[in-house]
This record gives sequence, C-alpha cells and structure tokens, in this order.
Amino acid sequence: MRWVHYYAPESERRWNRFARPAGPSWRVDETYVKIRGKWVYLYRAVDGAGQTVDFRLSGRRDVGAAKAFFRKAMKSRGSAPGTITLDGYAASHRAVREMKTDAQLPADTKVRSSKYLNNLIAQDHRGVKLRLGPMLGFKWFRTAEIVIAGIELLRRIHKGQFNLGRLRLKDRSTPAVWNAVLAA
Repeated sequence: MRWVHYYAPESERRWNRFARPAGPSWRVDETYVKIRGKWVYLYRAVDGAGQTVDFRLSGRRDVGAAKAFFRKAMKSRGSAPGTITLDGYAASHRAVREMKTDAQLPADTKVRSSKYLNNLIAQDHRGVKLRLGPMLGFKWFRTAEIVIAGIELLRRIHKGQFNLGRLRLKDRSTPAVWNAVLAA
C-alpha cells in the first residue's frame, strides 16, 4: 500500500491535465465507507453519461459537507452544473438552495429529486465499493482519501474520460500511454 500512498496523488494530478470536461447534468449521491470502525460518507457525482465528476470523503452528512463537495466538484471541473439530480436527503437540497442564494451556484441551475435518475450513480458506487470491500476498512481518514482517489482515477481511465489525442502516440499499448501521460 505504500506505493499507492506515494504515487496515487501524483498520478491523479498528471492524468487530470488530460481530463475531458464533465457534462452539464450531474447526479449526486453519497455512500458509506468504514474508517476505524466508524462509518463516514463518500459523496460522489457522475454526469448524465455516467462519467465521474468528482468525489469527497466526509466525516459528516450535513449541509456543510454537501456544500464542500459541490465547491470541490465545481473547482475541479472548472464549471457549475446546469442540472443537479439529488436523492431525497434534505441537507443536499438545502445546500444547493443556500449556494444559489450566496451566488456560488448559478441561479438558473435546476435541482431535481428523482430516485429513478439517481440509479446511474447508485450503480456507479458499485465499482468503488467492490474495490473497498476486500480492504476491510481503513485506519486513517487521509489514507482512505488517497486510496479512494486512486480507485476513482482507475475507474475514470477505464471509462475513457481522458483526451490523449494531443500526446500523438504511435504505440497505443497500455505501458506507452502511461509513460506518455506521466512524462508530460
């Protein structure tokens, strides 16, 4: 695991330079992860095409945590969503309302609550949870953040969320792509 702690943040930073922009419609949900025997919340968002927007690990599930997640997601993607689909949890709806009032989100951002439309992100949680299950939980919050960032990066690579056309690679093998991205 030491190599994950050391290389995952650097790999994420280098791969994010080639990230494609997220779509304007975001589906946001949270799931649970165990750290030191306690459940913490993993906020995640995917766009309408199922591409990962961002994630954030939080010790709380409240308005402040939801706002922090939205700020992080908008900062990493460089734009605000046009539509946000949430589950029925009231704190997420309140966070969006307050962010619109404070002009952190555009006033014309549509907010909707739909269990059916959030099935996309509920299914996307599965890929992350399958990797976390055999780990039997984490001891430290920071370690969990780094490992989950690495898992999310690999899922984004698998989904093809990166535009590698500007690398002009002749050899499209996996080692050649990794070497080109990490050298850039």
